[in-house]
Amino acid sequence: MSADKKKILLIYPPSPVMNREDRCQQPVENLIVIPPLPPTDLMYLASIAEQCGLEAKIRDYSLGGDLLKDLKEFTPDYLVANIATPTFKTDMEAVANAKQLYPNIITIIKGAPFLTYSDNVVYENPFVDYVIIGEPELTLKDILNELPNEEIKGICYKENFQNVKNELRPFNNNLDDLPFPARHLIDNSIYTRPDNGKVQAVIKVSRGCPFHCFFCLATPVSGVKVRTRSAENIISEIKECVNKYGIKNFLFWSDIFNFDRAWTIDLCKKIIKSGLKITWSANTRANTMDEELAQIMYKAGCRLVSIGVESGSQEILDKIGKKITLNEVRNTVKILKRNKIKIYNYFVIGLPWETEKTVEETVKFAIELDSNFISFYTAVPLPGTKYFAYAMMNKLVEGELSFDNAYYTPSVRSHNLSKQRILELHKQAVKRFYLRPAFIIKTLLDLKSFAEIKNYFKAGLNLIKRN
Repeated sequence: MSADKKKILLIYPPSPVMNREDRCQQPVENLIVIPPLPPTDLMYLASIAEQCGLEAKIRDYSLGGDLLKDLKEFTPDYLVANIATPTFKTDMEAVANAKQLYPNIITIIKGAPFLTYSDNVVYENPFVDYVIIGEPELTLKDILNELPNEEIKGICYKENFQNVKNELRPFNNNLDDLPFPARHLIDNSIYTRPDNGKVQAVIKVSRGCPFHCFFCLATPVSGVKVRTRSAENIISEIKECVNKYGIKNFLFWSDIFNFDRAWTIDLCKKIIKSGLKITWSANTRANTMDEELAQIMYKAGCRLVSIGVESGSQEILDKIGKKITLNEVRNTVKILKRNKIKIYNYFVIGLPWETEKTVEETVKFAIELDSNFISFYTAVPLPGTKYFAYAMMNKLVEGELSFDNAYYTPSVRSHNLSKQRILELHKQAVKRFYLRPAFIIKTLLDLKSFAEIKNYFKAGLNLIKRN
């Protein structure tokens, strides 16, 4: 390695294990079937850094490791940290400690909190050199190429003891131009499917969502326009994973996978034509699935689809602007079941209009759908969402607003239910779905390997322990 080659360390700070994609920011511990996902955002940034001629290292300290020890041994010129809302304070402390140890290190922070908290962040936190607002790849490239600060879009920085916020960077419409994530910088074997324990890679196939749901950050983070990568570009990345890393299981990450039906069919056809023997999962809206689409997705290797159902109350679905009906959900679930695609439904308990009655409707609807997996989340008004503004305006916050154990421990009450009651109803919902004898028998009959038996047993213990 050249002695004058600059170095960059990209980190998930020491914290509870979280999936730090800006849209979700999910702590994993209290969620039954959500595995830790690889730090794909950092891998993209590391590839950008390598293109700029830097030596890069990636570390996810939530899974172990010693940040200060690595700083001493690696002596990076730059530190990039993903900052999440639920762990904001401890994440920032990690950056402060790095700056204290190495005053000359250039500290760069990014993450969903800076959609709303950016104007004074470098002024209030003198250990921060740059805040990246919005999509980070091209902004980091400009920083590493040492463009004058005033020419770099999408950053906050200090100048003459003042905070400066530059013009925001437009969303990148040419996702094919990004380098593939730097998978050679992580231990891919850590990141596995929760059912069979096989290594799984995340392929980010598109960005953006036009629906801007009440509680979701997808639209503020990635924009209203759905920006897709080409099928050829996606397949090239899949081939790299298969040939270089031996990975054959994938999560096709998107804000809305099959929004563009023609694009989805084209991708599936080209996967089939490629001869790749892979399995993958994706998400869908309840009103964008049909029989032909499900058939070709299965043929291309899709084995699981997640659906953001959110509620079994049509009234709540209408109030949050979901723009789906319960019958559309029923129809999509039937289509997927007919085509042997497993289903993972998401529900949210504790939105502002939640009552005992609407929670009961949600639980009964979840049981009626009888999907293979389910997550009941407690509603979280993350800054940047419509929900956050509503909760503040309608005084749903009791005491200090906290995002500790986000999606499990309620942050705010509803108009009708206390935080404690929402938590109780959430725990009851999980048990009522997963501890049904019919569900347990169906699941046991579906297990195909010792690894699956072991992982399902572990998930069951976690369910009982946490709920």
